[in-house]
Amino acid sequence: MLGNRKIAIIGAGYVGASIAYALTIKNLAKEIFLIDIDKKKAIGEAMDIQHGIPYMGISSVYAGDYSDCKDCDLIIITAGRNRKMGESRLDMIKDNSIIMKNVIDNIKKYYTQGVILVISNPVDILTYLCDKWMNLPNGVVFGTGCLLDTSRTVRLVADYVELNTETIRGYVVGEHGDSQITLWSNFSVGGSKIDEYCKAINLNWNENEKIRISKDVKKLGSTIIENKGRTHYGIATCVCSIADAILNQHPTIASVTSPLQGEYGVNDISLSVPSIIGANGVERRIEEKWSKEELILFKKSADELKKFLADIR
Repeated sequence: MLGNRKIAIIGAGYVGASIAYALTIKNLAKEIFLIDIDKKKAIGEAMDIQHGIPYMGISSVYAGDYSDCKDCDLIIITAGRNRKMGESRLDMIKDNSIIMKNVIDNIKKYYTQGVILVISNPVDILTYLCDKWMNLPNGVVFGTGCLLDTSRTVRLVADYVELNTETIRGYVVGEHGDSQITLWSNFSVGGSKIDEYCKAINLNWNENEKIRISKDVKKLGSTIIENKGRTHYGIATCVCSIADAILNQHPTIASVTSPLQGEYGVNDISLSVPSIIGANGVERRIEEKWSKEELILFKKSADELKKFLADIR
């Protein structure tokens, strides 16, 4: 049963519409509202999704406005300009922070409850700002962060070892961007550390392979944009897993970004770390044992983002 679960999606572009479509197919809410400055586009996207075969999804999808944020269980923010070919996500800070402030000012007029999930880039900076502007308990506002980077890494590792992605466990942490860190020290295949697994089956695995995969993952977003102009399907399925954890109270662990409060020696910035996600958003950030080098890189990532944040405060 869907109950009265209600989701608002701010931004009806490719990402927002793809998320609405994926959520509908998964039957994760009774009502889904698409809110966009271009109301006509939101109407068109809602109609298109709603016209699907009923047994493939029975959610009611509408074009709405900010008043529909009232009593939402989940508010997803995708609003912002898209990344252009050759840009890093951090190049979008100025434009998208202005857009985010306007979005938050409008949400606050009607907000009564619910988790707020930030998708817009640069997601770490915007999640931090959104959290400050909303002034809600820590964890209620969080962003997808390195969730997609983790998914991409798992896919490449699974291809390398020629196994199903379900056998691979591991996370990418830090910035959703150039300074992200793949936690190779904790990556596993079939329950064994990846180094041990590859050695046992005589598969070549060394630092060069780790560097190659990490670099490839960092470039995947740009590669997809170069090939088709945008990315939206991958993040849509990632959001479904998060929505399921929140709406169905199926806690999961994922590398998402939220304002840190001393975890791994970092605070006053939002970065991705393995986190328990449940009905209240990020309910706990897990402090694992990382290698010394990974911790150094993580703190460096935090310092780099704080420099960008200082310019817009």
